[in-house]
Amino acid sequence: MNQRHATLEAEFYVRGATGQGLPDDMVGGTGKPGQVSGGRQVEFRSAVVKNIAREIAMDERAHVAFLRNALGDAAVARPQISLDHSFTAAATAAGLIKPGEIFDAYAGDRNFLFAAFLFEDVGVTAFKGAAPFISNKTYLDAAAGLLATEAYHAGIVRATLFAEGLADDSVFDVLHKISAVRNAVSGPADDDQDLGTKDEANLVPTDEYGRAFGRSAAEILNIVYLDPQGVSSGGFYPDGLNGDIVQGAAPTAS
Repeated sequence: MNQRHATLEAEFYVRGATGQGLPDDMVGGTGKPGQVSGGRQVEFRSAVVKNIAREIAMDERAHVAFLRNALGDAAVARPQISLDHSFTAAATAAGLIKPGEIFDAYAGDRNFLFAAFLFEDVGVTAFKGAAPFISNKTYLDAAAGLLATEAYHAGIVRATLFAEGLADDSVFDVLHKISAVRNAVSGPADDDQDLGTKDEANLVPTDEYGRAFGRSAAEILNIVYLDPQGVSSGGFYPDGLNGDIVQGAAPTAS
């Protein structure tokens, strides 16, 4: 699961920072290969956001290379990825745009940061959720390193958006809506957290013990499919995923 999410994040960031996707030697593997729709280099106005995008892009590219090397012949091919219609669907569901309008994640600094916010907390919770299933100490050490990097990324994005919110507090309303969509589709747990307000920040989403929370692979799939019904395709993966775990989490009976 983590190789596939790393590939999605890498394609999002690398295209925004450089205008190019992952090279051919980093997208092959078992299963049906797919292309990426959408994504282009952002014309950043802020040097801060431009540097954030560039550094995270290089980290995510390195994550893909590391995970593919570790998996060897078990690495899966990049499936079809949507970086255009998926963001529009997510923004429509969140009420950020009206039906029929388009949300372009690459239109500028703020849209790019909103899209990054959608992804980053998902990456942290994906690695945290997988941790209990890793018994090999070498793999656990590697996973801890990747989790820490994802947490840095999420913190940077959240802090940057908080600064944006201090200048324009409508940012907090947008992030609340994005968080609400993640929470609604991921599963029954009410654990997703927005950024708070300019008067009371929530830069680090944790539980009452100050711990980051995790999500199961199926809950992560619900978010990237943008569907809470336990489907196996949609959203950012229009044709589904390659590999063994492809089904989202179905709703639990009340």
